[in-house]
Amino acid sequence: MKYRGKPISSTKITPRELAKDVLFFVAGTFLYSMSVSVFTAPNHIAPGGVTGLSTILHYLIHTPIGTMIFILNIPLFILAWRFLGKRLVVKTIFCTLLVSVFTDVLALPFVPTYTDNSILAALYGGVLSGAGLGLVFLRGGTSGGSDVLGRLLRLKWPHISMGRMMLLVDFCVIALSALVFRNVNVALFAIVVEFTSSRVVDSLLYGADNGRMALIISDRYQDVAEAIRLELNRGVTLLKGEGYYTGKQHEILLCAVRRTQVARLHALVRRTDPQAFVIMCSADEVLGRGFKPLHQRD
Repeated sequence: MKYRGKPISSTKITPRELAKDVLFFVAGTFLYSMSVSVFTAPNHIAPGGVTGLSTILHYLIHTPIGTMIFILNIPLFILAWRFLGKRLVVKTIFCTLLVSVFTDVLALPFVPTYTDNSILAALYGGVLSGAGLGLVFLRGGTSGGSDVLGRLLRLKWPHISMGRMMLLVDFCVIALSALVFRNVNVALFAIVVEFTSSRVVDSLLYGADNGRMALIISDRYQDVAEAIRLELNRGVTLLKGEGYYTGKQHEILLCAVRRTQVARLHALVRRTDPQAFVIMCSADEVLGRGFKPLHQRD
C-alpha cells in the first residue's frame, strides 16, 4: 500500500539536527571502523554482512577492506534508492563512505593492531562495532550491508522478520569465512562479535528505557494499585478479564516499571495480597510519562 499523505522524508531538517546527525555518524563510523581494522580483520574474523565479505576478499585477493565495503554496497544503494526512500539512502551512503575511509586509514601500517588473543579481539571488536552502530542507529542512519539487504528482502518476503533476514545474511558470510580460512574457530569468534555487538546496540538504543511489564490479578486490586502509585510512583491501568474455566469476572492491573523497581513491586504485591497472581514480562523499551518522552525516540 502506498502512503498518499505528505512524505515523512519531506520534513525540514534544522541545522542543529543536521549537525547532530553528522557528529553521531562520524563518531559511530569511526568506532565501527576501529573494530574492523584493529580487532577483527587482523585476527581473520569476518563478522557477517558486507564487512565480513570484504574481510574475506582482503585475504583472498588483497583488496582494501574499506574500499570493498563501499563497492559491494553500490548495488544495494541503487535498489534502496528505488524501493526504500531517498533520505534513508542518503544517510546510508554517507555512513558507508565514512566507514570505508576510516577503515582504510586505520589499516595503514602506523596504526597498531591487536592479535594477542582472538577471543579478546572478538569481544572488544563486538563492543566497538556495537557502540558505533548504536550511535548511527540513534540518528536514523544505517551502515549499509545486512541492514539494507534485509529491508530489501523483506519487500518480497514480508512474513520474515528483519532480524531473521539479517541473521541469515550474516550466517552465510560467517560460514563462508570458515571455509575460506579453513578454521572453524574464526566462525565461532565471528558469532561472538555479532552477539556482543547486538547486545551493545540494544543497550544504547533501549538501555535507559527498558524495564518490566507486570500483569497482576488480585481480589484486592484497589489496594495493590494504590500501593504501586504511592510507593513506586507508577501509573496503573485497569483491565477487565474473565476466567475461562470459572467464568469469574476479575480485574487485571497493568503496570510498567524500571528494572530497579521489580524487587520492590514483588514485595509490595506480596505484602498487600499474598494470593495475587503476577506475570512479569520483559519490555525492551518504555516511552512516556515516567520514562523517556516519546518525542525523543526518533
